[in-house]
Parts: sequence; C-alpha cells; structure tokens
Amino acid sequence: MISVLAVNYLNAVPVNGSENFDQDTIKTNLEYELDEIEVSAQRSPGLYSQVARVVTVINQKEIAAAPAKNIQELLEYVAGVDIRQRGAEGVQADISIRGGTFDQTLILLNGVNITDPQTGHHNLNIPVPYNQIERIEILEGPAARVYGPNAFAGAINIITRQDHQNSFNGGITVGSFKYFDSNVSCNFVTNNLNHSLSMYLKGSDGYITNTDFEEKGIFYSNQLNGNAGKLNFQTGFSDKGFGANSFYTPKYPNQYENVQTLITSLKWESFSRIHLTPLIYWRRHQDRFELFRDNPPSWYTSHNYHLTNTFGGNLNSWFQWKYGKSAVGIEYRSENILSNVLGEPLDEPVEIKGENVFYTKSQSRYTYFGFLEHVYYAERWSVSVGVMGNYITKSGRGLNLFPGVEASYQMNSFFKLFGNYNTSLRMPTFTDLYYAGPTNIGNPDLKPELTNAIESGMVLNTSKLQGRLVVFYRKGDDVIDWVRTSNSEKWQPQNITSLTSYGTEFQIQSNLKQVLGSLWPDKVAVNWLFLNLSKNESDFISYYVLDYLRNKLNFSLNKEFGKYFNLDIRTTYQQREGTYTRFDNGNWGAEVGFEPFWLFDSKLTCQLKYCSIFVSVNNIFNTTYYDVGNVVQPGRLIKVGISVDATLTDFLSDVSKIVYSPKN
Repeated sequence: MISVLAVNYLNAVPVNGSENFDQDTIKTNLEYELDEIEVSAQRSPGLYSQVARVVTVINQKEIAAAPAKNIQELLEYVAGVDIRQRGAEGVQADISIRGGTFDQTLILLNGVNITDPQTGHHNLNIPVPYNQIERIEILEGPAARVYGPNAFAGAINIITRQDHQNSFNGGITVGSFKYFDSNVSCNFVTNNLNHSLSMYLKGSDGYITNTDFEEKGIFYSNQLNGNAGKLNFQTGFSDKGFGANSFYTPKYPNQYENVQTLITSLKWESFSRIHLTPLIYWRRHQDRFELFRDNPPSWYTSHNYHLTNTFGGNLNSWFQWKYGKSAVGIEYRSENILSNVLGEPLDEPVEIKGENVFYTKSQSRYTYFGFLEHVYYAERWSVSVGVMGNYITKSGRGLNLFPGVEASYQMNSFFKLFGNYNTSLRMPTFTDLYYAGPTNIGNPDLKPELTNAIESGMVLNTSKLQGRLVVFYRKGDDVIDWVRTSNSEKWQPQNITSLTSYGTEFQIQSNLKQVLGSLWPDKVAVNWLFLNLSKNESDFISYYVLDYLRNKLNFSLNKEFGKYFNLDIRTTYQQREGTYTRFDNGNWGAEVGFEPFWLFDSKLTCQLKYCSIFVSVNNIFNTTYYDVGNVVQPGRLIKVGISVDATLTDFLSDVSKIVYSPKN
C-alpha cells in the first residue's frame, strides 16, 4: 500500500526541470498561488512570477479585510503609491506613483484605459462599487510600451468580479458624520452568458463645513463564453456631487463640484493559436465646477462646465512558439472636450442641456500607436523586449519610439533577480493647456513630458516569507508643473527642463502563525519607500511636482480569532517634501512645510457563512494632517456595516436541509 501511494503521488507531482518549462501551463505549489495570477505587465499574458517589473497585487481577501471602503483609501496602504485626498471617502483624490504627479498615472478598468484628458483630478471617478472589485494591479515605473502614452510613472488596473454562478451580495454601512453606504449586486448565468449587475448609493454630511457629498452609480458587465473565445462587455454610470472646501484655492472655500461618468467597452478574446483581442471603448465625463456654491459676488457670472468624450479601439495579438511569445498591436484614441473655459473658441456655441449656459470652446486630439514585443524564456531566464511607436496630433513631435527591455533570473525556487529599462511620455491635459481662473492660468505652448527609467531588484518567495528589495532611477525632461515666482502671481504650468528621481522600495511579509504557532498573527507585512527628487535650480514655487513623499512606511497585521473573527490593523507614516502658502483669516501668509504624521486604522470582522459584520476605525488617534496645502483631512472615522454574499445554489441547499430535515 505504501509503495502504491508513493508511485501515485510521484506521478501526480509535476516535474519542474528545463524540459518541462512551459510558461503557460506551469503550476506552482498552492503556497505560492500569487505566482499563478495572470497580470497585465506586458503585451502578452504573463504570470506574476514571470514579469521582471514591480507589480503589486491586492486580492479580494485583502480588500475585504482592510479598513477601507473605497479604492482611494485602499491604495493608501501601498508604499509606492501616493494618494493626496481633498476630502473624505475618496470624493476627489490625486494618485501618483514614485513621486510622479497625479496626471502621470494611467488608470484602467478591466484593461480599458479610462484616464481623463481634462485633468488627473477625475481619474478615479470610477462607477464600480467597492465590493465588486476582484483585485487591483499596480505597475510601478514607465509603461508606454505596454499601455501607450500617459503611463508615465506607472499604471493601475482595477479588475471587477465576474462570477460564473448565480449569486448575490450587498451591504449597508453607517458611520461618523452621518456617513451612509448601501450597495446590492447580483450575478446570474443564462446558457453561456454570465451577467453581473450592481448598484450603490452613499453620502455624508461632511466632517467640516462644505465637505458633504452624495454619490450613486450602476455597473453592469457580462461575459459570453464560446468555443472560439469569449466576449466581454461592461458599462457603468456614476453621479457624484460634493462640497469642495478649499479644493483648488483656500481663498474661496465655498466651492462645489458635480461630476458624471459613463464608461462602456466591448472586448473579444480568441482561443486560436494566434490570439486576437480587439477592443472598443468610450468614456464620457461631465463636470460642473462652482467657485461659489451660494451667494456669489457680482463679478462671478458663470460656473465652469466641461464635457469630455474619449473613445478608441485597439487590436492586440500574440502567439507562442518555441522561441517564446511574440505580440503585435495597434491602437487609436480620440480625446475631445467641450467647455466654456477650456479649448479654442467655437464657431457656434453649443447649448448645455439643463443649464442656461453654452459651451463656447472645444479642442480635440488623436493618438495613433503600435506595439511590438517578444518574450523569451530559457530555463531560469526570462527576457522581454518591446517598443511602442506613436503619433499624436498637436504634440509637435511627429513619430516617436519608446523602447523597453526587462530581464529576470530565477536563482532557485524561492529567489529571483530582475532589472529593466523603460521609457514613456505624457501629453499635457486640457486643464494644463487652457485653464483660466482667479488664481490659475493655462499655457497652450506646453510640450509633452518625456521620461526614461531603470530599476533592479530581488524577489524572495517562500511558503513562510515573501518580499522584495528594489532600487530605481528616473529622469524626466520637460516635466510639467504649476509654478509661480511670488504669491501675487497666478499659478501657471511650465515645462521644467529636467527632473531626476531615485529611491528604493522594500517589502516583506510573513505568516507568523505558520512559523511560530497559532497565537501569532496570520500575516504581518512591512513596506517602505524612500524617494528623492531634484530639479534644475530656479526661482519657481512649485505647486505639485516637489510636494512628494520622501518617506512612506506601511505596517499591517492580520489575525484570525477562532472560526469567525478577523482583526486587521494598519499603520502608515508619511513624510512629505515641499511647501505650501499658509492661508489664514483671508490672507496669504508664509511658506510652510508639510508636517510628517502617523495614521492608525483597524477593522474587526465577524464572518458567518453568508453574512459579514464589521466595525472599523480610521485615524484612531484623531491626527490632524494635510495631503494638500490648506485642506485639512478628516479626524477619527468610525463605521459599522453588514454585508451578505452567497451563491444561490448553496443558499437553496441549506434552506432545503432545514425544511426537509428529519424530526427526532
């Protein structure tokens, strides 16, 4: 019996010798399930363990456990990501990676570019309820040859749930400052078509005057599975209005903004030997900004109205052969805006529906680009080489090429070395080019930003300990920043000649319960980022570029208690460089620096079979801090919630057991 069992066991275990090094079918031990996740870090599909880049993956289990109720709060726990919030609950937040600006990070929803051409302030207006997120992938560093222009400092891909069985989930959360969040979702299957529909409504009275908000949205996606491939469709709409106390200038604190976002896309993925993935998409974003929410002065005659329409399509293809995987693709993207502030004058004004106002300006630009990439695997080596070529109207640069190369070497089963070199560019937003207001003025002569970057590091991955150590260097040319030389001048964007950044990132996590025993936490993680930025000497006062995080330290602890309870504790330290002009009692004061601060968050969850009950506390010690100058952040926030998540099959099965159980 022992011999038979041994033979069967050995036959069932895959051999990982060089003769069986098939990168599409290799299966690792369940202890390393992260390695088997397919991530979007190259043009052809690649497993997490294969890519020679820094990619952080936040899975659904971590999302559920973390003391966060929106994407913005969740990303605060990633060392390489800087979230600068202007209000609570992610009503508006600027996101940057490794010291980049908020316009230099590309945002994707299920692989679809939803970056806003008007301004990066709107990039995280995503019509998806938080509980419908399957995972988030954060790619750090330039990624033009993977995603195209504007992946300047990195890219973030948000992937939603697509269950393959009938299920439903929903929840209600209440909290401080009359916070309320409700959502409901259902997944159902009809033949080969999987449907997912979700709706949400949330709001708050605000933590200080004029920080109230209300947001509602709906999101639908489906997947049609066939023998030849699968067809994916998604569409979502959100409507958000919020008091914007001092968001853009403390001189006029009674600001208000309403934004509406519509996203839709259709993608086909073939199963043929030459994999074809055509995609078309459309994003519509409407924004009304009120400098005065009420009681405007006589000189204020109109709010700012903007309507952007971004649409495009691409065709990506790849195939595998004995020398690796090769990919080729083309893409077209059109960015358009109608506004009464941004753009060039229209020949005929366009009426704004529902408002007694007209769009008087517009602008459009078009991007054409193509990709080539080849990935080669040779036993312990993985090498990827690619290039993106593009032409952007109104850029003044003609045809451009942006190459990249990445390599990794697997020293043994748990230790890997990697290095890469990548390049990218970013076009100025329409706000950079044309905005004119009481304290800001655009610059239509701006040139695109350019960057090239190198990084290298090592990755450790064992059943009990995982981590990485990375060093990176990035040089940017013609980097755009809003600047001025004195407090009496307006802010205006300029191309800073050169900006250099370098730093290191360290991450380590361990399952101490597995190592030291059941009394210890299930997971303890530490991640730290150190960053330094320098630019050519000038007399400019910087508004964005030099307000970067020099040090960011995150510590997390997760512990399960018995069968039902889970405790998650997060600690964050931030030390921000740069200064801002203090505004007190209606007058501009001196330049002051950002004070470093610690934040402590926690969440206790009781997980039953279909039901989850939680209480969370953010900013436990009620710390006063600023992400953006003169915009104070919320103090202590307490939330209590309940959610339900169940498959219809399991639920009906349990009901039938109760109904038909034999009586004693």
